[in-house]
Amino acid sequence: MPDSPRLGLTLPLPGIHLAELRTVLPEAERLGYTDAWTGEADYGDAFTPLAVAAGCTERMRLGTGIANTFTRGPATLAVSAFSMADAAPGRFVLGLGSSSDTIVRDWNGIPFRRPLQHTREVLRLLREALSGARVSQTYETASMNGFRLIYPPASPIPIYLAAQRGGMLRLAGEIAGGVLLNWLTPDNVVASVRIVREAAAAAGRDPDSIEVVCRIFVMVHEDREAAYAAARRFIAGYLNVPVYRAFHEWMGNAPLFAPMWERWQAGDRRGALAALSDEAVDQVIGVGDAHRVRAFVERYRANGVDTPVLAFLPPKAALTPAEDLPGQAAETRAMLRALGQ
Repeated sequence: MPDSPRLGLTLPLPGIHLAELRTVLPEAERLGYTDAWTGEADYGDAFTPLAVAAGCTERMRLGTGIANTFTRGPATLAVSAFSMADAAPGRFVLGLGSSSDTIVRDWNGIPFRRPLQHTREVLRLLREALSGARVSQTYETASMNGFRLIYPPASPIPIYLAAQRGGMLRLAGEIAGGVLLNWLTPDNVVASVRIVREAAAAAGRDPDSIEVVCRIFVMVHEDREAAYAAARRFIAGYLNVPVYRAFHEWMGNAPLFAPMWERWQAGDRRGALAALSDEAVDQVIGVGDAHRVRAFVERYRANGVDTPVLAFLPPKAALTPAEDLPGQAAETRAMLRALGQ
């Protein structure tokens, strides 16, 4: 586990173009940010921001959070991981996940079937491929036939696994170097970490060797009304996705979000936003001044998170997503500076 407190940020940064990271990320390192992790959705891919970061940072750990096991084949994942490890020696972590039915099926036209089994099989193939071996192996949902990296990585690439419900959390404990958590409440961390650690112990591994990385959504803003209005939009955009809804139902959070889900399913988008209580917002997004947001992040640490990864949510990104990029950038930079360590 890390010897000193880690603090990550999520790339790309809202409102800030990738080319601008060359000036922003060195400042982030000076402010105490130790990690940069990427998502992959409609705002960019998982690897390009890290390639930029590799060229303008010296110490920052760089991780995909996540690279999708459905939309990239295992050989493509292997060469992408090798390239990043070569660009940032000793600093790259390959974070994998099955993503969501929305991204896999709806956006990419790929069947979203047996995500747990598929992720397990892709991870097995990658482990072998990244060792430098020639891989010819066919599983039920994934295969490699005659693939071999010409230049294997100089040292093993850590592989972490994004997980929400029981099966994927147990898989992370069994075979991954770390687990990536996302869109859960501080209290949900306790149950998630317990499942990971128990699975690790059952597999004969040291439970404390599994790093817990968690993306935490934060919004530093003094205007309470504007901040909560923006936060409701972010929550509705994510937690109505079936995999996230199923996760929160499984965690017992339905009382917080059921009113929103009911109105959303009925086609009442405005009503769905209004149905989100302040309590629901406060369970999944840190909103308020810097002191209040820092306290929110510390609740995750106290419940078992080793590396909090901040996802900055500038209100302008929810209210005017494509109309005021300079405004979003200013809000993002302010949050970056307010929450450094």
